[in-house]
Formats: sequence, structure tokens, C-alpha cells
Amino acid sequence: MKTMHKVPFERHETVRIGLIGAGGRGFGQLGELLACEGVAVTAVADIRPEAAERAAAAVIAAGQAPPAVFTGDTAWRQLIDSPLDLVYIATAWATHTPYAVAAMQAGKHAAVEVPAALTLEECWQLVETSEQTRRHCIMLENCCYDYWEMLTKRMVEAGMLGELVHAECAYIHDLRSELLRDQAEGLWRRQPHVDRNGNLYPTHGLGPVAQCLQIGDGDAFDYMVSMSSREAGLSAYRNRTVPADSPKRQEIYQSGDMNVSLLRTKLGRTIVLQHDVVTPRPYERLFLIAGTKGTFRDYPPRLFLDGVGHHAEWLSLESYKAAWEDPLWTNLGEIARKRGGHGGMDFIMNYRLIQTMREGLPPDMDVYDAADWSAPGPLSEQSVAQRSAAVDFPNFRRA
Repeated sequence: MKTMHKVPFERHETVRIGLIGAGGRGFGQLGELLACEGVAVTAVADIRPEAAERAAAAVIAAGQAPPAVFTGDTAWRQLIDSPLDLVYIATAWATHTPYAVAAMQAGKHAAVEVPAALTLEECWQLVETSEQTRRHCIMLENCCYDYWEMLTKRMVEAGMLGELVHAECAYIHDLRSELLRDQAEGLWRRQPHVDRNGNLYPTHGLGPVAQCLQIGDGDAFDYMVSMSSREAGLSAYRNRTVPADSPKRQEIYQSGDMNVSLLRTKLGRTIVLQHDVVTPRPYERLFLIAGTKGTFRDYPPRLFLDGVGHHAEWLSLESYKAAWEDPLWTNLGEIARKRGGHGGMDFIMNYRLIQTMREGLPPDMDVYDAADWSAPGPLSEQSVAQRSAAVDFPNFRRA
């Protein structure tokens, strides 16, 4: 089967988009899409009629023609079968792969929220469907478009940090109250904590690191080991905040509070990957890139270059911004920050996706990235269940 790596989009003067999932995340992304030139949102779908109608009203308020509106349990299928160039999927995790596969089989490109897949079988299903249909499947990993990640990637590509040897990344985000809500993501996002034990959400941290390490373009993931701590945080928070007669009190959470995975690449680089959404601490993604000439570390962002400045102190990045800031942020940063979606990276991500489709360029992230970055979820579960035994990465690129 021919690869989809570096395969360009066909050119679209106007990109016709259908949005599946018009709730919190979907509605936010709709606003970012409507702010991009060359976008026509021609269809919206949601199980809930009120969510779909609110999205349709936003499209009309942006000066576009009224979109087709689909509601109910089959809304997603009806949307996919309508005339579109791109199906944009912002729904619960378990639906990501089925909807993306159906979109590609219907001749549409698919853009899907993270993670793209929950099992290795789903990862392969995405890859094989993309190759067979010659349609792209892009995982909407917004963290790859954050300011410091993009700046660091440019430094790496220019050799500023030397030969890369190690990276660290994470998704650490206190979501206890969200997980226990009786609406929105609280209706489904807690269930994986009941059913699974591993890294439930690997892509936010791993995606930017994988791009810096050129995974798929010179290096590849080889194998990983994973270990989970005991579970305590979510159940303790539930017991303090949920009424004693709530059915939630009967839930037994399998997922450890902190999952730590170690990944090794074919070129011998190492990656620390963490996941913790149930302990009280500030948000961070770690994001460390270390090479033979220097190291970048975020939260807060700082830089160390061998032989520059004091040998025991981090460098301020202010003097490096002008030289290494990504042009997308130079040209669009003010607009992106005013929009506010995750500090602006949501707008940059959507702008860039539309730009590649309008100009007939390859997407920045392809189906192999979606599979590679999603796979540590099920692989970590395998390793944890085997007392942290090493598990091999599938060769999704067959290279």
C-alpha cells in the first residue's frame, strides 16, 4: 500500500467543513474555524438539537450561509454523507476512530480530536483506511502549535541544541471536578478511569516532542515500559464532594493517579512521558528537549546553551524570540492570543490546517503521527499489566 506521508492535499479555494460534536470543545473549535479565511462550515451535527442549533446560529452570525443541521443518534452519519471536503470530529474519545474511518471511506478528509485511537487495532484501522482511500486523517494536536513548542522546534532544526538525546513530556492537569460533573465530559471521561490503567491521554505532551525528534522522518519509536502509581486522588475527591447516595460512590477506579512511561527510539533517544489528572497541582506538560549543545525546558520556559552565560544558570529567552519565533506566531500571534483558545494555539492549528488544504500542501501531521502518538495509551496498559515489561511499538509506517 502506498504511504500517505507527505502526500499533499488537493487544492481547495474554499474548504467545506462539517462539524461533528458541537458541545464545549466542538463549539470552541467552530469559532476558530470561522475566523479562518477560505472556510465554509456547511454542516453541523450533534446528538442534542440545542447544541447543533447553537452551532448553526454561530455560523450564520459569522456571515455564512445556514449550514445543514443534523441531530439525534444518526446525525454523524448524515453529516458524513453530505457534500464536504473535511469532517471535523470533536466528540467523545470512543467515537473518534469510527467517525474518522467512516469519513475517509465516504471520500472526505478527517480531522479528529485527541486521542485519535484507543486501541492498537484502531490505530491500524486509521492507517489502513487512510492508505486505501487516499484521504488524510489529521489528529488535532493543538499543543504542536503552542508558541514555545514551535520556537523550540525551529531551534532543533537549526542544530542549536546539538544532537538530541533525551526528552520529557506530560499531561498534568487537575480535572477532578470535570471528571465528576453530571454534564459535558463528565458524562464519559471518567469511565476510562474505571476500565483502564495506563496513560489515558498521551498526545498533548508527546506530539511536540515527537516532532522535535523527527519521529517518522529519521527516527522512530522502538519500545516502551510503563508504571502506574496507586489510585487515591480521584476516589478521595469523590468521597469529599459527591453525596453518599450517589452511584458514583460505587465506582472502583483502576487507573493509577500518576502514570510514568519510558520510551526509547530506534536511534537510542529516551523520552519520559507522564499522565496525571487527579492530583492537586498546577497544569504543565514538562516539555524538555536535551541535546549535546543545550537544553530547552518549559514551565516556565528557559534555555541552557553550552558555553553561553553562567554555567549553572538558565538563560532568559527574551533575546532569542526574534530569531527563533515561528513565522505563524510572528504573523498571527496577536490575532491568535486575542481569540484566546488555549493561549492562541487553537487558532494557529486551525489556520495552518486550512492553509495546507487551500494551498495543496501535505498536512503537518498525518495518519502515522495520529497512530504513533495515540499508541502509548494501549501500550502503557499492556506494560503496566505485565509489571512494567517492555512492549514494542508497532511499525505503522512499515518502514
